[in-house]
Amino acid sequence: MLTFLIRRIAAGAALVAVVATATFLLLNLTGTDVARNILGETATRSAVAAKSHELGLDQPLVERYWHWAEQALRGDLGTSWFTGDPVNQSLMDTLPVTLSIVLAGLLIAAVLSVALGTAAALRGGWVDRVVQFAAVLGTAVPSFLIALVLAVTLAVRLGWLPATGYVAIDASVVDWLRSITLPAVSLAVAATAATAMQVRGALMDVLRADYVRTLRSRGLKPRSIVFRHALRNAAPPALTVLALQFIGLISGAVVVEKVFGLPGIGTLANSAAVRGDAPVLLGTVVVTVAIVVAVNLLLDIAYGWLNPKVRVS
Repeated sequence: MLTFLIRRIAAGAALVAVVATATFLLLNLTGTDVARNILGETATRSAVAAKSHELGLDQPLVERYWHWAEQALRGDLGTSWFTGDPVNQSLMDTLPVTLSIVLAGLLIAAVLSVALGTAAALRGGWVDRVVQFAAVLGTAVPSFLIALVLAVTLAVRLGWLPATGYVAIDASVVDWLRSITLPAVSLAVAATAATAMQVRGALMDVLRADYVRTLRSRGLKPRSIVFRHALRNAAPPALTVLALQFIGLISGAVVVEKVFGLPGIGTLANSAAVRGDAPVLLGTVVVTVAIVVAVNLLLDIAYGWLNPKVRVS
């Protein structure tokens, strides 16, 4: 198990390094005159040249990358070119918002997909057809449209939940839950649809396996066969889909945060991309990839626990 973990951690660290390097190169290939954008069109050439020198933009690309990588390895992601705020602090302020709605969405998707997929596999008939139709609908409708419908109906017209804004969990747990419910549900719909279909298919395959027929012949109760044996063997494919859905939830949060006016990492990345604030954009990419790697590592551990063959391979 230790070798399995070391391999996964090394692969995750390599992925973060590759994505960070690629992002750095792409940001420096845009040809944008950042110093001119900061100072404005009326700034003199000497002022723009001085600003470029201050930001280190007149240095060779390799030297700039090496300087940034050295800082990043020490845990310092630099400062914003436009506001002068430390990138680390900006991420610390915005990351809890995004993690709140993404993890809540992932939790909702995991619970609902297991319930719906199990019901479809066991009941069949009209229950299976309804779940399949809802899954196709949930996959086809984009998350921003679901977010708009929920905001207009449940927040604006009915007033059940707030339409915009975020309340920190340390300020009020109830208000925190109210502020993240609609964004989390908006993100969870597509993930629930995809994962429920995976749970349904995997469970139906497992229930047709020889060992399940043996368990039935020995007189085990159907509930015990499903919840103690079949679901555990059907879980690895569903976990794989859920891990892929987490990446989709992170990217979907960029749009959902705009709809609900949430000051998350998606909003931070969006404003940085519009302004050409490379340190902030690079920091958000690195942290986002690191989070995805960490979550996938946890799911790999769960996958290895459920299926020992994975640890061997």
